[in-house]
Amino acid sequence: MSTPLVLSIQSHVAYGHVGNRAAVFPLERLGVEVMPVHTVQLSNHTGYATFPGDVFGAAHVSRVLGGVAERGAFARCDAVLSGYLGDAALAAVVAGAVDAVKAARPGALYACDPVMGDRDGGLYVSPEIPEAMRGRLLPRADVLTPNHFELEQLAGGRAQTLAEVLDAAATLRRLGPALVLVTSLEVEGGPPGPRDKVSMLLSTPSAAWRVDTPRVGFDVEPNGAGDLVSALFLGRLLQTGDPVAALEHMAAAVAGVFEHTRRAGRRELALVQAQAELVNPARPVRAVRVD
Repeated sequence: MSTPLVLSIQSHVAYGHVGNRAAVFPLERLGVEVMPVHTVQLSNHTGYATFPGDVFGAAHVSRVLGGVAERGAFARCDAVLSGYLGDAALAAVVAGAVDAVKAARPGALYACDPVMGDRDGGLYVSPEIPEAMRGRLLPRADVLTPNHFELEQLAGGRAQTLAEVLDAAATLRRLGPALVLVTSLEVEGGPPGPRDKVSMLLSTPSAAWRVDTPRVGFDVEPNGAGDLVSALFLGRLLQTGDPVAALEHMAAAVAGVFEHTRRAGRRELALVQAQAELVNPARPVRAVRVD
């Protein structure tokens, strides 16, 4: 089997593991080749008091992507992965890259991680970005990986029960993506409760599947988990063609990374220390059909 190739358009930090720093190494450790293009370059993620660096404008990112295209790489690209944009104008640039890759390589996938905010902090991008995501990127996506807050933002309403989450995911699938992976399922009423488990839900055209892993306690929860989830899910999907198998592998691997991070007493994901978990998770996870 040939080595999959992914074009990853995300943020970059020098310190820590978010954006491309949370995606490139895990994908490469899985055996997936990656072409990272950065939308921002910061010293560290924005959870710290300071984060010097720059947001790259649409013209800069477009030039980099143009150079990649000149190398003929789009014709070998199996998937595009996008994450944090920083500037709403970048949505058009990403959309153009997706269109160019799909024209050069029919069958290539586009996985969109709509990084916009979370339930604790609300929206942490400019107000223009959700609409840019909804208008330009969602219709082109084959895979969408929102957290619960982002699911609600894109679907246009609160989703407080499992039935409402399933409805919201189905709504988004009708707009483009065949697969919607809700990376942080937070619903009312239901075992296992949110205090002791982390839950994710995958909505497909034929069924929906849920995975639960033990919640790992942190004084300060590490950033970058969503970026890691999207990368691992896409990587295993490319390798297996099986969304449920990709879900199970990803969930087990992320749980293993979190446990290593907790033991190390670190605020940043311990990706290097936990790299064996990325390939062969120590504790397998099984998905349960929920519809």
